[in-house]
Amino acid sequence: MSEERVVPGAAEFASTASRATFLCANVLQGLLVAAVVLWVLDVPRQIFNVAFYTEQLLTVCLGLSLALAYIAEPARRPSQLDWGGSLASIGICAFILFRYRAALTDVPLVLLAGLGVSLGWTLVASRARFARWFDWGAAAASLLLCAYITVRYETLTQEIALMPVEGIIGSAILILLVLEASRRVSGLGFVAIIITMAIYIFISPHFSGAFQTRPVAPERLLVYLGLDINGIISSILQVAVLVVIPFTILGQVLARTGGADFFADIAMAAMGRFRGGSAKIAVVGSGLFGMISGSAVSNVLAVGIITIPTMIRSGFTPHRAAAIESVGSTGGQLMPPVMGASAFIMAEFLQVPYGTVCIAAAIPALLYYACLFFHVDLEAAKQKIGAARIDDAPRIGEVFRSGWHFLVPIAFLVSALIYPEVFRLTPEKVAIVATGLLMAFALIFGYRGRRIGIAEMLMAVIGTGRVSLDIILIGAAAGIMVGVMSISGLAFSMTLQLVALSGDNIFVLLLLIAVLAFLLGIGLPTVSVYILTATLLAPALIKLGVTPMAAHMFVMYNGILSMITPPVAFAAYAAANIARTDGWTTGWMACLVGWSTFVLPFLFVLTPSLLMDASATAILLNLARVLFGIFLGTTAVVGFALAPLDRLGRAIYASLALAVVLPPEAFGAAIWVNAIGIALSIGMLAFDYVRSRGIGKKVA
Repeated sequence: MSEERVVPGAAEFASTASRATFLCANVLQGLLVAAVVLWVLDVPRQIFNVAFYTEQLLTVCLGLSLALAYIAEPARRPSQLDWGGSLASIGICAFILFRYRAALTDVPLVLLAGLGVSLGWTLVASRARFARWFDWGAAAASLLLCAYITVRYETLTQEIALMPVEGIIGSAILILLVLEASRRVSGLGFVAIIITMAIYIFISPHFSGAFQTRPVAPERLLVYLGLDINGIISSILQVAVLVVIPFTILGQVLARTGGADFFADIAMAAMGRFRGGSAKIAVVGSGLFGMISGSAVSNVLAVGIITIPTMIRSGFTPHRAAAIESVGSTGGQLMPPVMGASAFIMAEFLQVPYGTVCIAAAIPALLYYACLFFHVDLEAAKQKIGAARIDDAPRIGEVFRSGWHFLVPIAFLVSALIYPEVFRLTPEKVAIVATGLLMAFALIFGYRGRRIGIAEMLMAVIGTGRVSLDIILIGAAAGIMVGVMSISGLAFSMTLQLVALSGDNIFVLLLLIAVLAFLLGIGLPTVSVYILTATLLAPALIKLGVTPMAAHMFVMYNGILSMITPPVAFAAYAAANIARTDGWTTGWMACLVGWSTFVLPFLFVLTPSLLMDASATAILLNLARVLFGIFLGTTAVVGFALAPLDRLGRAIYASLALAVVLPPEAFGAAIWVNAIGIALSIGMLAFDYVRSRGIGKKVA
């Protein structure tokens, strides 16, 4: 479920890595996956009658992940100074000046030794000659430190209030290792925000009003972040390790056993013969595969490799073909039952079953893909693009006869997630059981004459370690961020500032938070954006009366915009690479194609029935109304309804769309605006129908 990185496959990794690196990476991946699966299945307690804390398991998995990051992600530009060592040196110097400024001669020897080590790290770690040695040393340090914390966990947590020296030093080293590893796999942006927050909480106690936070001693902060369950080893890391990894295993096995081909074949057989069939194949295929993968970039690479060339051959421009695929693939993070990692973390934040999040996300995801489907259909009509040009396109009956067994574990997955009280299984155990079913069926039946062996399937499971690496390390880094805000009261301060800035106006606050979430999404992975916005921004919405589910959905939707919006646009750039076209232009085209992503969050915040939070009648009526409004809006974007539209026609349809989708709860007369908008829209469509018949007669 790696959302941004393109993780090399096992064969590519083996060809580029040294033999020692490849062997150690596979051992670490295997241990990581085995630890998670055995824990989820409760093997230690049921088989060996051994019980230990969940935090001890998380510490073991964190150590394995850190070591894997330093061994398998070594790519760095050689430089004279290492940024991580520089940060450590500056931090130690700042602490010495803060704590011993009155008597520098009293500085403990251990601090001076730490400063010496960090200075050596600064001068040596990024030089080409020594960098690889540093990587192996950091990996060894990660394993040893996490093993020590695991063994001594109970004693350390009992003594946490006393702030033992070993706890302070170990926590400081662990924090540095986590930040550096997170920087390697997900970039500097999120790490820079965490460091900025940490600096701010030492300055802000001297401020006044809402900008003031509680004073925190550096030693207390280090121990809190390193050992407390609200720090690195937090519920966020627990979700990343114990929930996301099992679902990532499922996605890996599904892709390796032919599941991606099965969904692509369904889309081809069902949609290929209609106008714009190649693009409709991309929409349906991406939506189906996204239901299980939950990853935008993986979705692009799995489905786009087939659909993008087909769209280009059918008559779509390379930019538009790549944009359509990137928007369709990004929806995989929004499409139940397996949404992006953010959705699992949302369930933890809201303290609700994951199935509840899936139910709430169903209608927004449907509207998202409906908008994309409308777009490709109208664009095909405008450009006169017919059925897909596919040789030997499969028939729908043949596809289901060959791949019916893929539907069994998916049906079990959906049923068990939505009805946990019936199956009595946690989401992670559901994923493991579904994976077992999938593997058994794949070994027995295969797909369209291809049946993979046990060894290949085992490598797919082991490969989950590297694929999940960024989620785990982002989860650990996010624990640092949440811990900093929790111990200082920064989150509460931010809520007060946002509410005051909006003047207690919900519309202003929504716009403000949407802009902030969008800006944070520039350069940050979507999981990082969600955790940051859910912690800092969502509480302000809840304070003004927005339901917690709607508030968190709002920030999550705005966070994923970075996948299609330049300058980041990970999914758009991945699709542009397949289409061999410019990623920047593709990104802006994707914003146009996926325009509903900018609007939907406002609609479901103000209309709770779109999140299934109302009666069945209200849900159906509002779904139909918004669906009609999205169609009208798409005609304005494309410039085609039942006939081509000029600028005035586009403006009229855009205005009508706004009137139709306006939430009835917005103000007293809003429902009358809806009614008038719907009536005028029907009249406008009837007028365009007559106009299109006239155009057709002239052409004839």
